Amino acid sequence: MVPHESSIVDSGNCILKTMKDAKLIITILGISILLGMVVVALSIATLVKVNEKSDEYLYNDEKSIITSKAAQPSFESTLAASIRIDEVMIYLNELQRIATVSNGTRAVNTHGFNATLDYIVNYLTVNTNYKVNKNYFDVRNFALATNPILISSINGVQKSYNYSTDISTADFYHVKFSTSVKFSKNMQLTAIPNVGCTDDDWQKALPPPEGRVALLKRGICSYRDKAKYATKYKVAAILFFNDGILPDRVSPLEVNLAQDNTLPALFLSFSVGQSLVNAALDLSTNANVQLTIDTKDLPNFPVGNICADTPTGDPSQTIVIGSHSDSKPVGAGINDN
Repeated sequence: MVPHESSIVDSGNCILKTMKDAKLIITILGISILLGMVVVALSIATLVKVNEKSDEYLYNDEKSIITSKAAQPSFESTLAASIRIDEVMIYLNELQRIATVSNGTRAVNTHGFNATLDYIVNYLTVNTNYKVNKNYFDVRNFALATNPILISSINGVQKSYNYSTDISTADFYHVKFSTSVKFSKNMQLTAIPNVGCTDDDWQKALPPPEGRVALLKRGICSYRDKAKYATKYKVAAILFFNDGILPDRVSPLEVNLAQDNTLPALFLSFSVGQSLVNAALDLSTNANVQLTIDTKDLPNFPVGNICADTPTGDPSQTIVIGSHSDSKPVGAGINDN
């Protein structure tokens, strides 16, 4: 049977409509998928960019930290470019020559130091137009009359410690500008918490520091500041000791107190100091020391100081550049400033 013409047309229209709807759906799906891919791609790109930016910030932060810890000098400056190694060596060789003919030292109160001052003054006078002045000031002299003695007594068990001018083998070393003392009877120890650089450290010490021998660890503030606190809290004597945090921070040190210091003091190795601290912190332990420090009564001596001023410039805007010109007694000080 042949279908009616109108039925055929309607069916065709339906098929065409269905195909159009399908194409539209496919197109919409395709666009949706494409938009989804674009969104995903943009998200990934954004995350990558954020990570890169974060890495950049972290890198910059790390770089700034590194730079702040060890700023690299600029070798493009006129001043740096004017420094010549051969000229520097001329000065260093002359300082070495002075030390060689002066018993190997240029320390203060020696012929080597006075010759160093003369060399600096003569060189500046001949080779510059600076206004050179040499002035003198008095310095307290210090020397031991005999080697110091340190003996500990922990619950009645006594132990003597080794003093040596070779600090690599010494248990303890003298402190410059220590006063003389002779404790023939046992003196109780007290360990100052932390490093003794604040009133809080001293106020928390048990037993209280007054009248006792204070154990003070190296660190943070100067030994002169530690001694000022020790004076304030009326200790009988000071035993500094190294902190042992590195292999080169184990032996006793050669240190100075202020010239007006009024306390006896010694410097202990880390192992000796820490063992005495452990005993002092145990309040059930009877921790004591005997110590003897015998210093010479010597007159003050003059030390020369050189000032060289530029003849030009604003006198109200002065830049001061300074350094010490002496060496330690044990050497010529050539690798020193």
